[in-house]
Amino acid sequence: MRDSFDYAIVRIVPRVERGELINAGVIVSCPTRSFLAAKIAFDPARLAALSPSTDPAEVEHALDLIPLIAAGDARGGPISALPRGERFHWLVAPRSAVIQTSPVHTGICDEPADALDDLVRRLVLPPR
Repeated sequence: MRDSFDYAIVRIVPRVERGELINAGVIVSCPTRSFLAAKIAFDPARLAALSPSTDPAEVEHALDLIPLIAAGDARGGPISALPRGERFHWLVAPRSAVIQTSPVHTGICDEPADALDDLVRRLVLPPR
């Protein structure tokens, strides 16, 4: 059975005023499957090439919270305690910060976890 899902790309925008970005992960929500998850594939070398002055440890710490919040893991802080749909909307809300998300897109999948893996491979990881 195929289900629709929503997703957003997690982006690093080290200098917001320049608008340059690095794709660093994906968040997928599939309410019909009670699914919300995020995967991060942070490459510090790509960040250093774009913005040598940006601290990769700070960026990595912020990125590490995203999958925890998506999973409802208490280590993600108080936002993790929100209902699944509210967590998704909080994660993908527009913001002007170093960590941002793309607009939300929609897709169709057989299995949302597989769709998440495929999106990370196609949209985040460097081409092979």
